[in-house]
Amino acid sequence: MESDTTQRSARQHLLTAALAEERAVERVEVVEVTLAPRQAAGLHLHPCPVVGCVLAGSIRVQVEGQPAQVLGPGDAFYEPADTPVPHFDNLGDEPARFVACYLLGAGQHELIRML
Repeated sequence: MESDTTQRSARQHLLTAALAEERAVERVEVVEVTLAPRQAAGLHLHPCPVVGCVLAGSIRVQVEGQPAQVLGPGDAFYEPADTPVPHFDNLGDEPARFVACYLLGAGQHELIRML
């Protein structure tokens, strides 16, 4: 059977995020996270920028200084480095899943710091 090479991939823009400051990214660590039903992540920050996408569930996200927003499957988010995140909460009665991409600089290993 021959493959059809005439089909084009469909692309949908999800997010453009300006990094708060110029950073040299040495590596990207990609993690899938599951929040239990009604689980709140708690006040935290990341020492590196984080870009992610919700896979399942309904998640309330609030980065300090910005309004809270509710994200669902396919919605992308950005958390600036060293900025408190008061809310990253599963609003549903089922587990919520998301992928987080941590943009790490040279020598950085810490992904999250609870406050």
